[in-house]
Amino acid sequence: MESEGLNQERAALPSHRIVVAGIGPGNPHYMVPAARAAIEEARVLVGGRRALAQFARPAGSGQETMAVTRDIAGVMAFIKSRLVTSDVVVMVSGDPGYYSLLDALRRCFPPACLEVIPGISAMQLAFARLALPWHEATLLSFHGRRPQDAQLAYRPGRILGLLTDAHYTSHTIPAILLAAGWPADTGLYICARLSYEDEAVTATTLGEAASLPEVASSVLVVVAPEPQESTSPEA
Repeated sequence: MESEGLNQERAALPSHRIVVAGIGPGNPHYMVPAARAAIEEARVLVGGRRALAQFARPAGSGQETMAVTRDIAGVMAFIKSRLVTSDVVVMVSGDPGYYSLLDALRRCFPPACLEVIPGISAMQLAFARLALPWHEATLLSFHGRRPQDAQLAYRPGRILGLLTDAHYTSHTIPAILLAAGWPADTGLYICARLSYEDEAVTATTLGEAASLPEVASSVLVVVAPEPQESTSPEA
């Protein structure tokens, strides 16, 4: 019975693969070679309009393209129809494993038919720009969502990496953290347009952020002061 179920599962797999290629933070220099090769060789290429304009082959080259829109069901139906005859390459910004279309693909297709090529995320690049290790950082997203209050709780020495959007910005997020008890002198790094020629990394504090120009759709790195060592009075 177990063998029969396994055979049925294999029979249900598409005959072709979906290659999910992370294209990095934006600048082509930050795309890994494996992703670039998959995109250049793709017969069917799916991605955001900006990514298609940047990386798709010219019209008439034999590469079919599909732009990702809010109609995710329509995008999934397109991919399914093309898998009958060809592999499909899906471009996602940053790294596929970090807030990307990979979640939707896993809901619609067996993981066994997915090949994922990692990419450099804007979050990774932000920490790299600061020469700051991120293995102990808490990574959260304000992009189209708001983390739970418990996830934003203050603790001395805590480091946050935050994705932002047009609503949750370099003004609104510091206000949220200050209201949650973070000290005003907490370090804040506003990392905007990472990898592009006009990239800007601004060092400030949570308390001073409101006095600076508002920045949206960026990465914020928040570094709480380390706890001060208590000194014992001399005997």
